[in-house]
Amino acid sequence: MTPTPRGRFDPRRVPWVVWLLALLALLDLRVELQLLLEHFTWSSLLQIPVHHPLAVAVLVLLPSLPWPRR
Repeated sequence: MTPTPRGRFDPRRVPWVVWLLALLALLDLRVELQLLLEHFTWSSLLQIPVHHPLAVAVLVLLPSLPWPRR
């Protein structure tokens, strides 16, 4: 969140935060995703949001986070 010379927020500098959030969310879910790939069950899929609500929320809201406009 780098201020511009006028002191305003520069949205072009934000994407690294979005990528970092996505990476940390996937790292948090890494073990559960490996278990799902090895042995899928509906109950294990439904337990992911219970045990990792923040990681799931970040991944669900990822498209609405600030992205630079070209």
